[in-house]
Amino acid sequence: MPVLLQFHACSDISRAESNVIHGLIIQHPSKLIAPLFLRTLSGRSLLLSTPRMKAVVITSPGGPEVLQLQEVREPELKDDEVLIKVEATALNRADTVQRKGSYPPPKGASEFPGLECSGTIVAVGKKVSRWKIGDEVCALLSGGGYAEKVAVPDGQVLPLPHGVSLQDAASLPEVACTVWSTVFMMSRLSAGETFLIHGGSSGIGTFAIQIAKYQGAKVLVTAGSEEKLAVCKNLGADVCINYKTQDFVQRVKEETGGKGVDVILDHIGASYLKQNLESLNFDGRLFIIGFMGGTVAEVDLRVMLARRLTVQSAGLRHRSPENKAVIVSEVEKIVWPAIRAGKVKPVVYKSFPLSEAAEAHRLMESSEHIGKILLVP
Repeated sequence: MPVLLQFHACSDISRAESNVIHGLIIQHPSKLIAPLFLRTLSGRSLLLSTPRMKAVVITSPGGPEVLQLQEVREPELKDDEVLIKVEATALNRADTVQRKGSYPPPKGASEFPGLECSGTIVAVGKKVSRWKIGDEVCALLSGGGYAEKVAVPDGQVLPLPHGVSLQDAASLPEVACTVWSTVFMMSRLSAGETFLIHGGSSGIGTFAIQIAKYQGAKVLVTAGSEEKLAVCKNLGADVCINYKTQDFVQRVKEETGGKGVDVILDHIGASYLKQNLESLNFDGRLFIIGFMGGTVAEVDLRVMLARRLTVQSAGLRHRSPENKAVIVSEVEKIVWPAIRAGKVKPVVYKSFPLSEAAEAHRLMESSEHIGKILLVP
């Protein structure tokens, strides 16, 4: 791919020299080292540099204050990638864990946080055939979303869903791919089954309610306030449980005739494990996607054996590009039509400028939000 070059201290370049420079095509090297010099036909040497952009940098492990907007080099584009000019990125709980130093990016991924984005394609690798410059898209990332531009494998890119703004589309890739891969591809939730979502008012939860109802499941949710439960109800949840004032195991049993639910999506982990197993029906499936309540717990395996229970756990970030592409393809085929039909809608709580990433993290960690939080360059 051609390299976009920026000129420094060159305001007095003649029109003829400018025309010569603009007509040059420079092949993308494996690594570009600045500074570079370009000699014009008139013999003048001009200082060049690689393109720069702004990104949120984790300056050291710590609290939200370690997030600083800095000028960095633009990502280098690989043959199977597209370069996206970011319209917006969305926060995920994993971003806060990475900020604290406990969730490093996969090898070769961007060091900057941000697991999803929306925007416009501004460059394509030579092996990319589906996408073209100017396409409005959203994408699942391994990192790098908190920036003005990000490079992403073409198999992790999705078209802008009909009826969704380019900015709001940033809220969809991570939740759609997480919920579809865990609840439907791996836990096999099907029409007529019962489904319990912990944290129903979260970004994951608000999406899971809608797509599960669209697929014909009965949905139960937990949340910590009446305001949050009201939002869940409006999104289609059949049973809303305030975990601060009610025993969710007891409510689940009451609402299912003593049987329990078929599938649970849980982000709490250890502190909920015993109650989650008690809440499952025969052949029930528990899927754990987070560990806000700890990572170590004891379990009586006889409970699992007697009721043929399955416990699974997985994330998206460290999957291979090939595996992510399979998930993204299914999401486009099955979930995107639900969005086009208006049956699933993004739920965005608040947007912040990229420069206020620290404040956005404070809001996420307060758990006062409902739905997704966006950052806009």
